Parts: sequence; structure tokens; C-alpha cells
Amino acid sequence: MIRQFVPQEFCMKCKGCCRFKEQDSVWSPCLLDEEIQVLLDRKDIPPASISINRRIQPVSAPCESGFICPFLGVGDNKCAIYSARPFECQLYPFLINLRKGKVLLTVDLNCPYVYERINSPEAKEYIAYLSGYLNSPDCLGKIKDNPQIIQAYEEVREVAEIKLPNEIE
Repeated sequence: MIRQFVPQEFCMKCKGCCRFKEQDSVWSPCLLDEEIQVLLDRKDIPPASISINRRIQPVSAPCESGFICPFLGVGDNKCAIYSARPFECQLYPFLINLRKGKVLLTVDLNCPYVYERINSPEAKEYIAYLSGYLNSPDCLGKIKDNPQIIQAYEEVREVAEIKLPNEIE
């Protein structure tokens, strides 16, 4: 598990992430190949929750416009798969982004917790930790084997480069 920057208590109150404007949103988490089987093996998760392009498939949001993650509890804002949440969910609000031929660690400043703290020593320390983790041989192998998690997110802030081998870029 990746150490988290945003405290869980903050996330439970925010109601910002896990919600999408479109059903086929770039913001819906992509799954690593091994995560797909783990989720499919769970009896409490319908296979329709995973799209053909390896994404968690958002569902219509009750009492709201737009879509939500099928694992998000609307009433309590809790994740039904939190203990086994996908790699991209563990990373968020940090994202693996492709820009101008480079793979970058970026951050979504729509997260109010990060927006208020992005220039803090705490954030700088966490970015260094996360950059080191993502640039470790094991994690680079995971990213290489799962290029679907490298997305082209817009309106995010670049914070570090991920040094993938040339054949990935």
C-alpha cells in the first residue's frame, strides 16, 4: 500500500473524488492487470463494474447529476473496496501523466486538501517519497507492464518525472 497524503477523515467529508461528469471519463481509475482478477474474484462485485478498457465503470449518481464509482457508498461516502483499492486510487490525487513524450507524476489541484498544502514542507516530503516509490525498479516494472495507467490528464500540476525505460515512452 502507498502511504497516503490526504487523511481519510478529510476524504470522507469532501465528496469530490470518485465522481465524474461523463461515464467514460479519463478520471475513472484504470486497473492494473492483476487488480482486475482480484476484483472479479470478489463475490460482492458485479463484473460490469470493470469496462473493456480496464477502467472502473462509473454508474449514474442517484440524486446528483453525473456519475460515481460503483464502489462508493453514496450515504456514507465510504469505499466498499478501500482495503483492496486499485493502485490509481491509492495514488490519487497524484496521477501518472503523459505529457510531451514524458511520463510525469502530477497532482489534481481540485482536491482541496492538496490545493491548500501543495507548497508546504509536508507536501514536498510526500512528493519526494512518492517519486522515489514510483521510480523504484518494482514500481517501474508495474507501470511498464500496465501502460494503460499512463493517461493524459488535463488541468493538473506537474511535480516530478517518472524515469521509465525508453521502450515505454
